Amino acid sequence: MKNKTSLILVVLILMLSMSLAACGKKSESSGGASQSAAASPEASGDSAAKQGPNPADELEKLMTKVLTKGPNGEVPVSADTLEITSEDIAKLKEKKITAAIAMHYMGNDWSTTQVSAIKEEMARLGIEIIGVTDGNFKPEKQTSDIETLLAKKPDILLSIPTDGVAMAPIFKKAAEQGTKIVFMAQAADGMKAGQDYVTIVSPDDYGNGAASAHMMARELGGKGKIGIIYHEADYPTTKIRYQAFSDVIKQYPGIEVVEEQGVAGPDFAGDAEKAASAFLIKHPDLKGIWGVWDIPAEGIMAAARNSGREDLVITTIDLGKNVAIEMAKGGMIKGLGAQGVYQAGIAEAKAGALAVLGKEVPPFLVVNGIPVDKDNLLASWKKVYNVDAPKEVADAMNK
Repeated sequence: MKNKTSLILVVLILMLSMSLAACGKKSESSGGASQSAAASPEASGDSAAKQGPNPADELEKLMTKVLTKGPNGEVPVSADTLEITSEDIAKLKEKKITAAIAMHYMGNDWSTTQVSAIKEEMARLGIEIIGVTDGNFKPEKQTSDIETLLAKKPDILLSIPTDGVAMAPIFKKAAEQGTKIVFMAQAADGMKAGQDYVTIVSPDDYGNGAASAHMMARELGGKGKIGIIYHEADYPTTKIRYQAFSDVIKQYPGIEVVEEQGVAGPDFAGDAEKAASAFLIKHPDLKGIWGVWDIPAEGIMAAARNSGREDLVITTIDLGKNVAIEMAKGGMIKGLGAQGVYQAGIAEAKAGALAVLGKEVPPFLVVNGIPVDKDNLLASWKKVYNVDAPKEVADAMNK
């Protein structure tokens, strides 16, 4: 009986040991599967995909990449490739070449810097500037301006159309007159490079729009409600910016665009302020607003201050002085895509000069964009405008 009892105890102990071992294996297997899933590249990729790309990585890529193509799909060529020799300059001076500049608008740093750069380069090349006009964003005024300039028979016309469709006839008249046309940023409708005009010297508008979207995402940590204020006009350069921002911000699933409004001007800051004020009343939980360039962004800043929302994140395009000051002091402007404005003006002057000499010029020249935030603000200003940042901007950095 004793032996039988002992045997039963041994069997029970063996059964209990086997049961515990099985539980241990099950637990190890479960724990191992969890660790494997956490470390799995596939699982990690899925999580990253849900959050969107890494903004820092995307901004770094944009420093060396051009995303904007020409109006007819032309491959962009760097504006840095244009070269003028000492022999070219001697020929230009001998020919006594003249040039005219017909701007769409002269009320911002972009335009004044373009004109300044063109004048400096034209002087170096021995080309006389016979007129500079301001269209004040009105097609009829800019058309009249160009009529006046064409009466002086310039060899070169440098211009950015206020309205590509409405102004096509006056630019075609200039081409028929034999004037070499160099467009800034966009061409008039229906005109062909190499036939009706020399080239377009463009900023990387799509790249700058993309940069401003990645900066918005970075500042919001990839989540939150935002608004968009775009340019309500058939204006290719601003349409491309808006399209780029809209495309790229969709890569961040945690960010929701809840309101959009266009501004038509001429009071772009005032119109943007009204639109942004309405956004903030309707959406008190709004985290950010994008402005299509620096002047509308100034209106957004004003609306945010008036609403007690200086925590609002604003990104934009174009490095104007007022947005630079706000960025320098760590305010609402957290980032923007900037153009190499001075570099563009130099390229425009060179392109016109080469065309007069009968030399080939690529049909679509592009100046790389510059993603700008507080960390690289002062260096970027120097790169954009070829001068040191204004004292107000430098002082704001030190506060």
